Amino acid sequence: MPVTDIATRTYDHGFRLDPIVRSLLDTDFYKLLMLQMIRHLYPDVQATFALINRTKSVRLADTIDEQELRAQLDHARTVRFSKKELIWLAGNSFAGQARIFGADFLAWLADFQLPDYALRRVDGQFELSFAGPWTHTTMWEIPALTIINELRSRAATKEMDRFAMDVLYARAKAKMWDKVVRLRPLPDLVISDFGTRRRHGFLWQRWCVEALKEGLGGRFIGTSNVLLAMDNDLEAIGTNAHELPMVFAALANDETEIASAPYRVLDDWRRHYGGNLLIVLPDAFGTTSFLAHAPDWVADWTGFRPDSAPPIPGGEQIIRWWQAHGRDPHSKLLIFSDGMDVDSIEETYRHFDKRVRMSFGWGTNLTNDFRGCAPDGTIGLEPISLVVKVTSANGHPAVKLSDNPAKATGDPDEIARYLRIFGTDGLRTVAVSV
Repeated sequence: MPVTDIATRTYDHGFRLDPIVRSLLDTDFYKLLMLQMIRHLYPDVQATFALINRTKSVRLADTIDEQELRAQLDHARTVRFSKKELIWLAGNSFAGQARIFGADFLAWLADFQLPDYALRRVDGQFELSFAGPWTHTTMWEIPALTIINELRSRAATKEMDRFAMDVLYARAKAKMWDKVVRLRPLPDLVISDFGTRRRHGFLWQRWCVEALKEGLGGRFIGTSNVLLAMDNDLEAIGTNAHELPMVFAALANDETEIASAPYRVLDDWRRHYGGNLLIVLPDAFGTTSFLAHAPDWVADWTGFRPDSAPPIPGGEQIIRWWQAHGRDPHSKLLIFSDGMDVDSIEETYRHFDKRVRMSFGWGTNLTNDFRGCAPDGTIGLEPISLVVKVTSANGHPAVKLSDNPAKATGDPDEIARYLRIFGTDGLRTVAVSV
């Protein structure tokens, strides 16, 4: 396979439109897994998603041309799943399970189209939202984020000449490869690419995935990006996300049902999938509260993904919980994925080595680390904390608390209400970089 000349390819944006979204498989695997369950169990739920820029100092609407953004969003709505893609989804095994996607679901995907969007500029930011059936609006999360992040990258490099662009990517490649070399001495490392949502661009993510495959061999187990998994003969990695308990809680009839929402989600998930997909994401409303009230059967699940607590304290908390429930941590799995980079991967690996099974999801700091790489000091290449979150379900406001209150989303009054329900134990505010 020839090596892509990323610098030249990035420089040559002279087309009327250079589409960022070229395939609906260019998304995270958990979106498809969740979508199948949503369609099966909750086909009539209406859900609204919205863009949230946590890095408020970056005025996206002053950087990205609104008409370019609209053109990219409009193009994404014309993309459909191809026959090749649907055949691959039907015939491949995922997480050790064959035919994980049902024939009726794949037939439904053949006609799938991203729904309409609402976009406007407000005080230097974009207000971008997607309202409609949950079965459709959920699929906007990843395309919207990749479009905005890549348009920001293009804007930052627009004035670079060809040689400056070449130096930029040469430095970024060397920086990323140095990280790979540092990780090689970790003999039992298990790592995957989680970097789709905030990547510098598709071509760069593809290069990073190919470099990890070459540099780490079997220790690199796959990618959350379904298209890159298909194209590179890799495992597609993923389970579920915060939107499930957020929607369940929003649909609750009373505060008792809100408190039980995280466990009702897991019950639906285990009945729908089971097997190797039993990974708990405990922090939607705070990990401490989740563990304090979790049913005993949750301890039988394969593992946890502590997503917003610092990796070592978060991992230790879950290990203590397993031990208190009579489970041996050596047989369990912890997946660390929140803002991980080579330093925190090394530190976390050495701390938990031989105590628990570990896996690392390497995200933004893998696919969008251009800090210090621009030869002319170009700004705008630093990653920012950009998310798309569900904001309402059937007209009821949705909330995420997180272990880090800086990541909380929702109406302030509703956040205060959820804090009364779930408590504040274990929550700790930490500045969010990515």
